Amino acid sequence: MSPAPELALALSMPRPRIAALLRRQLGSLFEFDEAADGASLDAALAGALEDVAVCFRPARNKYFHRDGAPWFDPFHSGQNTIFLYYLSRRLARGGATSLADRAYGLNKALNGLDLYHGVEMPAVFGLDHPVGSVIGRARIGEGFFFCQNCTVGSSRGVFPTLGREVTMFAYAAVIGRCAIGDRVILGAGTMVVDQDVPAMSVVTGRSPHLDIRPMREESFLRRAYFEPALLGAPG
Repeated sequence: MSPAPELALALSMPRPRIAALLRRQLGSLFEFDEAADGASLDAALAGALEDVAVCFRPARNKYFHRDGAPWFDPFHSGQNTIFLYYLSRRLARGGATSLADRAYGLNKALNGLDLYHGVEMPAVFGLDHPVGSVIGRARIGEGFFFCQNCTVGSSRGVFPTLGREVTMFAYAAVIGRCAIGDRVILGAGTMVVDQDVPAMSVVTGRSPHLDIRPMREESFLRRAYFEPALLGAPG
């Protein structure tokens, strides 16, 4: 069987300039040793751009596409946040743990998101103004989307499970032993702690006094952040 064709990704600048930018940023805020780190960074950069192409393809956000192809601009803060997560994760998987930690720290410093490379995000996720958000080691389904000051974290060592196409608006939190169903929208300021939420719901309030309202599929599809047909298959 022949390998799948590489997914096209349009870039705002040539790849060597992105690599040079990363070297300057890492060297300025932390340290970067070309002899020790250069090859690992270049290999991880290639993989991270492949991840970005897959992640951006289903996005409905017009700024994530140019001429029908996924588009990446490292000076678009939201795009850069996702890219640096994938870069740090590629570095960690390649054994460059120290450099992965520096890339994770760079993401926090530049974009204000705490998303460690040990957290397994889905192939497709999105964010908008992610400053102050902390995403922990939950099980997270495809099409996850979150905004500023959101928290996904543990309670007594137990992390939540989030279904497909879960959206968290500003200051929403999901903590502890929670099973959040597919296509759930958590309104601004909602806090779910050790409580389950059924699929196709809009949730507001704070546990244990949540207001959970059913949502029609057509209503969800009107406001969805991704093209559902382009998300990965369930399971």
